[in-house]
Amino acid sequence: MKNNTLTFEYLNEEYNQKERSFGDIAKELGTYANKVRRTAIQLGIKPRGKSKAQALALKHGRIKHPTKGVKRDEAVRHKIADGVAAHWNEMDESEYQSRVDKAKEQWAKMSEQDKEALMKAAAKGVRKASVDGSKMENFVLNKLRSLGYVVQFHRKGLLMNERLEVDLFLPEQKTVIEIDGPSHFLPIWGEESLARNLKADAQKTGLLITKGFAVIRVKHISKHVSEKHMRDLTGKIIDQIELIDNKFPSKEKRLIQIEV
Repeated sequence: MKNNTLTFEYLNEEYNQKERSFGDIAKELGTYANKVRRTAIQLGIKPRGKSKAQALALKHGRIKHPTKGVKRDEAVRHKIADGVAAHWNEMDESEYQSRVDKAKEQWAKMSEQDKEALMKAAAKGVRKASVDGSKMENFVLNKLRSLGYVVQFHRKGLLMNERLEVDLFLPEQKTVIEIDGPSHFLPIWGEESLARNLKADAQKTGLLITKGFAVIRVKHISKHVSEKHMRDLTGKIIDQIELIDNKFPSKEKRLIQIEV
């Protein structure tokens, strides 16, 4: 390798613009990675952090993702999910608050442009969830269908002359399942928005019960949504559906509330 090969212009183009690694550059030049790295630092080129380097290595196919494409059996997936759930459930308030404070600190350091971009992405996610359903809704939907239940997703027009949409509807059991996120019972978007949500939910439930439907309302308050959490919730819902199957409840017992 010629001594004048490792110039600022060359390393800046290969390392920064083409996103190559020091090892990749060294291999092409017939030298070793540490020499290229030391020279880059001397020339004022800042080496990447470990996470950034790994991300670029994955992007350009220099390494393979350790889990992508790996299929795990159900028992292994449940074990992993249970471990994640246990970690969150056992987290004390000080650690949880520390995470909250760190997130707030990161938000405060963001530029107004980045904040706006993040808020737009969040709004897009909310709109998408309103159409495609939340992760929780889809998990419950797929589990119920796998057990042979007929389930209609985001059913509209259930009541004549009412433009209501319900999360999940089981026609054979005459049962509606509504999975309510925090904005249905906490002032996430302000007190006025919460009051409107509470009123709308109460009216919706009342109409459905009056028309002869049973309503299972899930109050979702968990800090973290793991697969174990969704499995546990689905189990509680199935228990209630089986009770309804055995004996349809009287009008005063048709509102069934589950808190998770």
